[in-house]
Amino acid sequence: MKSKAELLATFLDASTRFATWARPQVIRFRREILIGVAMLLTLVAPYMLRPAQSTTPRRYDRRLVIMTPHHEKIRNEFAAAFAEYWKKKTGETLYIDWRVPGGTSEIAMFLKSEFGAAFENHWVNQLKRKGSSAAPSGFLRPKTSGVEDSDITEAREVFLSSEVGIGVDLLFGGGAYDFQQQAEAGVLVGSNKAKSAGPSRVRALHPDWFGDESIPLNVGGEPYRDPDDRWVGTCLSSFGIVFNRDVLRRLGVEKEPTRWEDLADPRLLGQVALADPSKSGSVTKAFEMIIQRQMQKEIDALKKHSGKIRSPGEVEMDGVKRGWEAGLKLIQRITANARYFTDSATKIPLEVARGDAAAGMTIDFFGRSAEEEVRKKDGTSRVGFVTPVGGTSIGVDPIGMLRGAPEPELATAFIEFVLGEPGQRLWAFRAGVPGGPSRSALRRFPVRKDFYTEANARLMTDGKERPYDQAEDFIYHPEWTSSMFNSIRFLIRVTCIDVHQEQRAAWQALIEGNMPERALSFFHDTQLISYETTKNSISQVLKSRDKVQEVRLARKLSGLTSSQYQRTIKQARAGR
Repeated sequence: MKSKAELLATFLDASTRFATWARPQVIRFRREILIGVAMLLTLVAPYMLRPAQSTTPRRYDRRLVIMTPHHEKIRNEFAAAFAEYWKKKTGETLYIDWRVPGGTSEIAMFLKSEFGAAFENHWVNQLKRKGSSAAPSGFLRPKTSGVEDSDITEAREVFLSSEVGIGVDLLFGGGAYDFQQQAEAGVLVGSNKAKSAGPSRVRALHPDWFGDESIPLNVGGEPYRDPDDRWVGTCLSSFGIVFNRDVLRRLGVEKEPTRWEDLADPRLLGQVALADPSKSGSVTKAFEMIIQRQMQKEIDALKKHSGKIRSPGEVEMDGVKRGWEAGLKLIQRITANARYFTDSATKIPLEVARGDAAAGMTIDFFGRSAEEEVRKKDGTSRVGFVTPVGGTSIGVDPIGMLRGAPEPELATAFIEFVLGEPGQRLWAFRAGVPGGPSRSALRRFPVRKDFYTEANARLMTDGKERPYDQAEDFIYHPEWTSSMFNSIRFLIRVTCIDVHQEQRAAWQALIEGNMPERALSFFHDTQLISYETTKNSISQVLKSRDKVQEVRLARKLSGLTSSQYQRTIKQARAGR
């Protein structure tokens, strides 16, 4: 048997011979080796760079699948808190599987597609039905009266009595309008077939939460929960203006913005950050508020000068029509100042904070968070946020259970958690305080009115705010514009976003020409999209769900609007 010294000598000799052989091989195949190393790093990097506090457990007992547009902060805080709560309660390890396909518009398209495929499989393969080819696609229609195809009517009835699902338990976050659309389609349900789970079950367990003293049915005209329990608000949300004080001063704007009209200031050309309403129901809601605010102003003005001849109804209707045109004109000026139309709402406050934009429209908690993040030790901040007084309603971010939820018990427990004290604290408390978020404040207002106590206010990031009082400053009138919600996002897209280059050039020509009257009248010509035309023609095309007609209408309006802006430029340069 060889000694240790002999073994060491043999090993060193072999190592030397291998190195002598390997060196030319490495040089010869250097390119192949580098490619191999790069491929290995590509595979290994995600595991090496995975956060130490990942919300995905290595082993779990059960999985809750939640679809949401909520940002990462909210997802992480609620996943960690609920998983800890459930572990203490049952001893089970949970995996909260977040699905984030995009904003509310992308989520709506995803749900339509997935439920369409799931129901077609149920209709054809399980029920062995053939019938009309339209049946599998018509089952989501809220109203089937007047539909000639009997298979569509039957498909609708079958769907509403089924447990057809897509492997997703909950929809969490968005706007009340989007949730109501999904509820009417039958995608969101108040309870499962066994009546043992869902928001209805939470209401049965906690009836005191569902009332005027806690979660009212409506506030300021805005729905806060569904009467049939298919969805319920979890926190409050409103829109406002985030702005950079340094940039405004550089542009010669000394007065900080307080109204939506301030975003139409010609000095802000190319300095306003906006989100694309066609991608987000919440953003569309903000533009709807701008229109409703103008409607109310026109009605108030007409009341002062209407005399005694006209009835209150006639005054209101006239004010609504005038306010619609005034609102569209204001939106034209604001969008003409736009730097861009982003798909990501989080981008706006970041760009404003960096000074890449002077101001922008944003959701309240994004604006407040941006102000806090750059706040100095002396309490001052270059970023500010303001909710226009009387310029926006306060709505809710809801939650609801999807039809066919694979884990209805977990889904119900999560809804109960979010609406209970633990979830409401997460929305509002400062980071690090007992019951608050672990990393950073979420800066959201809880939906439950009874949460706003003096004891809770001392632990809240924005404890001095009283959102339920502010909600009364703006009364939302659904009868004015709710039926035209999709029309609003459509019109902004085809008359402002799709032709933004021409719109901005026309606005710049008007500014340089000192706003000549005739040119300005061309810029603000709204005859093609008047209140009556939009309600009676444009809305009907969009409701028909005929994509061919919708594309033709979009092309027609975009083309005519582009020509309108070209005439504006010509008249402005001529000084007329």
